[in-house]
Amino acid sequence: MWRQQTRNLCSVTGGRSLKAEKWDALVIGGGHNGLTAAAYLARSGLSVAVLERRHVIGGAAVTEELVPGYKFSRCSYLQSLLRPALIKELELNRHGLKMLKRSPSSFTPCLDGRYLLLGPDKELNYSEISKFSKRDAEAYPRYKNQLENFCKFMDPLLDSSPPESLQGISSFNARMKSKLQKSVFWAHFLRRALVLGQKEMVDFMDLLLSPASVILNNWFENDVLKATLATDAVIGTTGSPNTPGSGYVLLHHVMGETDGDRGIWSYVQGGMGSVSLAISRAAKEAGATIVTEAEVSELMIEDPGRVCGVLLADGTQVRSSVVLSNATPYRTFMEFVPKNVLPDDFLRAIKNSDYSSATTKINLAVNKLPQFHCCKLGNPDAGPQHMGTIHIGSETMEEIDSGCQDSVNGIPSRRPIIEMTIPSVLDKTISPPGKHVINLFVQYTPYKPSDGSWEDSAYRKSFAERCFTLIEEHAPGFISSIIEYDMLTPPDLEREIGLTGGNIFHGAMGLDSLFLMRPVKG
Repeated sequence: MWRQQTRNLCSVTGGRSLKAEKWDALVIGGGHNGLTAAAYLARSGLSVAVLERRHVIGGAAVTEELVPGYKFSRCSYLQSLLRPALIKELELNRHGLKMLKRSPSSFTPCLDGRYLLLGPDKELNYSEISKFSKRDAEAYPRYKNQLENFCKFMDPLLDSSPPESLQGISSFNARMKSKLQKSVFWAHFLRRALVLGQKEMVDFMDLLLSPASVILNNWFENDVLKATLATDAVIGTTGSPNTPGSGYVLLHHVMGETDGDRGIWSYVQGGMGSVSLAISRAAKEAGATIVTEAEVSELMIEDPGRVCGVLLADGTQVRSSVVLSNATPYRTFMEFVPKNVLPDDFLRAIKNSDYSSATTKINLAVNKLPQFHCCKLGNPDAGPQHMGTIHIGSETMEEIDSGCQDSVNGIPSRRPIIEMTIPSVLDKTISPPGKHVINLFVQYTPYKPSDGSWEDSAYRKSFAERCFTLIEEHAPGFISSIIEYDMLTPPDLEREIGLTGGNIFHGAMGLDSLFLMRPVKG
């Protein structure tokens, strides 16, 4: 029923036929980024059509009811990085977006019976960290403060267009305007660097370039705290805390905010598809047309190398002189653009971009909450340990690195690194009463394992059971609570969601592929 409702919401609206007119702009893909572009273009008075390959909009920010009564956020499962200006300008709250803050936001159970809770409550943080180290409890607020200062420094960059070089032939006025815009950008950037100060700027560069393990070892002494924080430095990547540059990923995951509270990750009522649905409502209210089950096969190019629309898989031609792509750079330039149109050096750079992934997402329907033996509560109701991200298999940074090395050697981690979330504790709309939805974000799983294939159902089941057994060590009875589950390995994420290589970032977030280097230099 939910699936059918979604299709009705996202079918062609406004009485326009796709092929009956020439559109001002087309957007390939109805992920949240494509929908956002469509909303802003439509608000400026342009005619816009969004073409989504799947039966449901959202891309990786999607809600699907794969088990009757249980609504899974199949890929993305938490919100924080959606820019505040976007939420305000598109009035997403009016369009149904409701975020559910988590407190505590982190729980790390230990096999020896200890546990660590962390969250926005400063007194809770001090009390919890003190169980492991008084020194770390005193250092933690300073660590958080430094990261917040770095985030404030980065904020204007996140809301600005990168000062990219003009491509192709342009007029004198266009070149002068571009130079002026770039000068203003860099002047603003340098002014902010001066305000930050040299010491802080050196610390900032240290964070960007260093392995997260070095940063965390310099700040803290306790393994459990360091490992809990280190998970933010590796999530979605193929690297370990010892990988140079992983400090930036650590910063990336504290950049966001919820309702003005920095670094807070929230659930979204109705699942992550509600983010995409709210943006789509804003886009349609402004006049955009959104079409599902409209797969683009290639861009139509006319002489001299100018886009004139797209060709759908069913042979339909949709015309426009402007096409935006919500697909990955690889799919866009290597698969959609006809051959012999783009420069060889550009295509070579796109082809050689890093899309490696070691991420698997498992979504479960369960009949009861996991009971962690370290809490010794014996209460079936939700407690603070169920509210936030539950870190399984990562009591030390060495454990995380060991799991990573397994993947480097071609096999899924023997003891996977798992981030468990239970959104149904706060969101009563996604599961039947007394039952729950659980998300497992699992690392490390190579795209092509050397000891088997993700196409082999027995191999897939074996890995899923490996994850469930690891959770069972911390929460006896977990396996018996599972009703049904859905698993997306890197090849599944590529095939079903369109994420090249299964990479959740549309390409690795290495220092060689950020800002002006993204997706490739120039």
